[in-house]
Amino acid sequence: MIQDLLSAQKGAFKDYTELRAQVNSTQQVVLLAGNMVANAQSETGGVSARVYRGGTYGFASNAEYSQNSVQGVLKAATENAATMDKNVKKGLPPFPAATPGRIELGSGAKGQKPKGAVAQNILIDYVKALDALIVGKYKDLTSRTVIANCLSMEKMLTVSDGADGHHFSPRSLVMVMMTALTPEGTPVELFKPFGGFGRFDEIPALKDPALLAADLDTLHEQLMALREGVHAQAGTRKCVLHPDLGGMLVHEAVGHTVEADLVRSGSVAAHNMNKRVGSDLVNMVDFAHTALGQPVPMPVYLDDEGVIAEDVNLIENGILKSYMHSRESAQHFGVEPQGNARAFAFSDEPLIRMRNTAILPGKDKLEDMIASVDDGYYLVKTGNGQADATGEFMFSVTLGYEIKGGKIGKAIRETTMSGVAFEMLKTIDMVSDDMNWTCAGMCGKKQPMPVGMGGPAVRCDMNIGGR
Repeated sequence: MIQDLLSAQKGAFKDYTELRAQVNSTQQVVLLAGNMVANAQSETGGVSARVYRGGTYGFASNAEYSQNSVQGVLKAATENAATMDKNVKKGLPPFPAATPGRIELGSGAKGQKPKGAVAQNILIDYVKALDALIVGKYKDLTSRTVIANCLSMEKMLTVSDGADGHHFSPRSLVMVMMTALTPEGTPVELFKPFGGFGRFDEIPALKDPALLAADLDTLHEQLMALREGVHAQAGTRKCVLHPDLGGMLVHEAVGHTVEADLVRSGSVAAHNMNKRVGSDLVNMVDFAHTALGQPVPMPVYLDDEGVIAEDVNLIENGILKSYMHSRESAQHFGVEPQGNARAFAFSDEPLIRMRNTAILPGKDKLEDMIASVDDGYYLVKTGNGQADATGEFMFSVTLGYEIKGGKIGKAIRETTMSGVAFEMLKTIDMVSDDMNWTCAGMCGKKQPMPVGMGGPAVRCDMNIGGR
C-alpha cells in the first residue's frame, strides 16, 4: 500500500499543482496448446508532479518514491511551468475552482482497498485446469490458447484545488482462444474473455474453471458454425449488432470523436454540438462508476486532476450534447469537467479518456429485432479495426450470421464492416432492452488504459465487405 508522502507538501504549492504517487502491478500466464509460453509478473511505480501556470504545464516524474523525490519532482515541475509560461506567454487565467474533498475508496460501494497481488501459482494452476477442461471436452480443435492476465493500479493524489484521494483498481481476466480447420484446411479461431473488475481470487466466475463450462460450450459451438461459414454478400445491409461489437464500435468510432482534446484538433464532433448525430433512439453516456443502478466494469470515482467523477451525457435522443473534458479543455469550452482526465503510469500526464461508454437500452427484444430483418446479418464479434477523427471506421467481423426471413442462418466467414459513425447512428431504428458490459479492452490513445464497453444490441444499416 502506498504511504502518504504527498499531503505534507501541499503548503509548498504555488500554482495549480497535482502530486500523484502510483504503482501498477501486472501478472500474466499464457498456455499455448498446453505449453507455458509466458509466466511474468512486474511492478512499476513512482511519483509525478504537474504544475499549471498561465496556460502551460510543467511536468516531472521519478521512479523513486521518497520524501526527497517528492520534493524534487515538485520543484522541477514548478520550474518547468515557470519556464514554459515565460516563453509561451499564453496568459490564461487559473482554472475555475473544483469541488474540494477527499475520496477514500474501499468502503461501501466505492471500490476496493489496496491489496497485494495473488500468488502466481494460483494463475498457473487455474490456466492448466482450464486447458485440461478444454482438451477433455473438445476433440476437434487444432489448437487453443488460455491466458490469465491481471492488472492493478493504485494511486494516491494530492491537488492544490479539488479533491485528494487514494484508490485501487484491479482487473483480472481469463482469455480463451479456440482454433479449428475449415473443410478446405483454412484455420479459423474465436476468442472470448472472462472476468472483470476485482482481484483474481475474488471474482466469482473465476473461482473454478468448471464455472465457465457453459460459456466454453457456446464458444465451441460458434467456432464449429464458423468452420462451415459462408461468405457475406457485399453492400449496405440491414444488420443487428451484438452488444460486444456495438460497444466496441461506439467506443472507437464515436467516443474518441467527442473527447475534447480531439475536438479541438478538428474531429467531426467540433461542428456538431447541439446537432443531430443519431436517431431519436440513440442516447449515449460515459458512465463514471454506476450505470442504471449497477456497478460499471471499470469504476472511476476521482480522476487524476482531482475532479470528482460524474456521468457525461454525450448524446441525448440523437442530439450531441456534451464532450468529455480535462480541466484545461473545460476551461476552453466554458463548462465543468466531470472526471475524464486519467493517466496510465506514474510517469504519464493525464489525458482525456473514456471510462465506461455505452448507448442506453431501448424497448425492443433481441428476438424481435432479428425477426424484423428479412435479408441481413447478425454481427457478433469484432477483431482489429480502425476509426479516425472524421468518424469513418472499418472493423473486422470475426463472427456473424446470416438473417434470412427473420431467422438466424449460417455463420459468415470473417469480413469487414465500415461506414461513418454519425451517419450510421442515424440509421438505428431498434435498440434492445438489455445492457451487456465487458471490461477486457485496453484503449490505446497515446497511453494504454483499461475501459468498460458495452450496451444493448442495435439494428442499423451497415456497409458489409464480401469475399
